[in-house]
Amino acid sequence: MEINSSKYGKPWSTQEHIIAFNLYCKLPFGKLDHNTPEIIELSKLLGRTPDSLAMKLCNFASLDPALQARGIKGLSQGAKGEKQIWELFAREPEKLAFESEQLVANLKKEPLLKSIEEDDDTSFPKGIEKESILKVRVNQHFFRKRILSIFNYTCCVTGIRVPPLLVASHIVPWAKSVENRLNPRNGLCLNALHDRAFDRNLMWVDESFQIHFSSKLKSSKMADKQALAWLTGVEGKTLNLPRGFTPDPALLKKHADTC
Repeated sequence: MEINSSKYGKPWSTQEHIIAFNLYCKLPFGKLDHNTPEIIELSKLLGRTPDSLAMKLCNFASLDPALQARGIKGLSQGAKGEKQIWELFAREPEKLAFESEQLVANLKKEPLLKSIEEDDDTSFPKGIEKESILKVRVNQHFFRKRILSIFNYTCCVTGIRVPPLLVASHIVPWAKSVENRLNPRNGLCLNALHDRAFDRNLMWVDESFQIHFSSKLKSSKMADKQALAWLTGVEGKTLNLPRGFTPDPALLKKHADTC
């Protein structure tokens, strides 16, 4: 399928739409203007103006299902190409995410894995083919960037804003829900320690977005009391929710039921 949409200037190709969609998924909500450094950088690589790319990203925002559900509206005219990309993403999110990362790497003339953090500690079962591992790593990287941007690179529990210490946590694990692997409402931006507690079912968030900790954690004889006091000091508090997306209460409940 080839998309050609343009109101001003040269038409946008399918590949350019996918590249723009990749950037849209990685920018914090509210930073879709022509002065944003990432928009300026990508517009140069595409041979377009920052205004043109910013308009394209605003079109994506106007069609974003999660934003529409919250009553947030934007530009909608002339967004036929963007609508087709959203439809592709709804049908095959992992395929489109991987393709978008490939296209961006090609545009920057960089290896596909260069943008993935060197400290990636993702582990995989024995027997998985290298090609499958590559796709998982790339798509998990895509998910990480999307979740961190949604939460404005801020831990939703503590407010920590140090990117190397932040993790895009799946509410329902990657391996247990194929349909929610890249669902932005299946993610939380947590600091590394609270992420580990959440992943080990020692911490959960209820459907009202309140934070809870397991009694097993509190009663541990080996616990460092000072560290434990900091970790559990947020118990009973409410998550700092993002402007554009809200974690899905049904998925939170599903995780809480395992704790």
